Amino acid sequence: MNESDLDNQNDDKYILDFRQHLTIDKNASEYTLRNYIHSLNEFAQWYKTVNSTQPDWSHLTNDDFRAYLRYLSRDNFSKAAIQLRFSALRTFYKFLIRRGFAQSSPISGLSLPKTRRQLPKFLTIPQVLELLNAPFKELELVKSSGNSDVDISTYYRDTAILETLYSCGLRISELCGLKVEDIDFNEQTVSVRGKGKKERLVPIGRPAINAILNYWKQLHTSPLPDEPVFFSNIKKREPMYPRLVQLKIKRYLALAGLDPSITPHTLRHSFATHLLDAGADLRSVQELLGHAHLVTTQIYTHITTEHLKRVYDKTHPRA
Repeated sequence: MNESDLDNQNDDKYILDFRQHLTIDKNASEYTLRNYIHSLNEFAQWYKTVNSTQPDWSHLTNDDFRAYLRYLSRDNFSKAAIQLRFSALRTFYKFLIRRGFAQSSPISGLSLPKTRRQLPKFLTIPQVLELLNAPFKELELVKSSGNSDVDISTYYRDTAILETLYSCGLRISELCGLKVEDIDFNEQTVSVRGKGKKERLVPIGRPAINAILNYWKQLHTSPLPDEPVFFSNIKKREPMYPRLVQLKIKRYLALAGLDPSITPHTLRHSFATHLLDAGADLRSVQELLGHAHLVTTQIYTHITTEHLKRVYDKTHPRA
C-alpha cells in the first residue's frame, strides 16, 4: 500500500475520531495531521498483514508494539522515523484513554532508539535581508525580460509574508490563518491563533506593517476585517495555504543564493536566535513563539552558545 492509500484509509472509527480531535480541538498543523494519521494507518496496515485482522486498540499489548518496533528496525527505518511513528501512537493512546476507549497505554515503558537532537538551522541577519529582498529582485528580473503580463501584487504579497514571518516568528499555519482584524496597527501587535487554538499577542515591526499596507494598496479592493491578510486567489478571496507559502519561500531562497532545502520554519528559528543573540530572555522568547514548555525553547540557547564559542575561538588571543 502506497503513502497516498494509507492517508486515505479512513474506515477505523478511532482514527477518524482522532483526526477530528486533532483538526477541531487541537488545531493541528497540516504537517502534524498528515504525519500522525499516516503513522496510525501504517501501523494498522502492518497489524492486519501480520494478524489477518484490524487492530482492536483497547486490547493491544506491549508485545504487539515491541514486534512493530522490531519490524521497523529490520526494515531500516531511521531512528527519527521510528520516533515519529511512536510519537503519533503515544498521542493517539492519550486520546483513547481520555475518551474512555482504552484503560492504559501499551506503549508505556517501551524503549525506543535514541536520536541525537539536531540544532535548528537559522539564517544570519544579512541572509535574512537577502531573502526579504528576493521577491522584488525577481520582479525586476521579470520586468527586464519584457514580460508585461505580470501580477505585481503577488510580489508585494510575498514580501509582506516574509516580513511578517520574520517579524513575528510565526508558524506557516498561523500566518495563513491571519485575518485583518487580528492586526492592531496602532499598537503594532498581532493576535495569533497557535496550536491547540491557544491565542497569543505578538509584536509586529514597522517594516512588516508597511509591507502589508503596501500589498493591500496593490489590490483592487482592500480586505475586510474578517478576510485573510494574505490571499492566494484575490478574485475568490481565498487565504494563503501552507504548501503555497513553502513553495514560494523555496524559490526565494534559491534566488537569494541560499540553500533551497532550508525549510520555511527556518525564519522562525532565525527570529528566536536573533532575539536571544541580542539579549532577550528565554521566557519572553517562549511566549513570543507560543511554546507550551520552556524546554522546547531551550534548544535555541544551544545555538547561541555554539555561536559564542565560534566568536570566542575566532577573536580571543588565547583561545
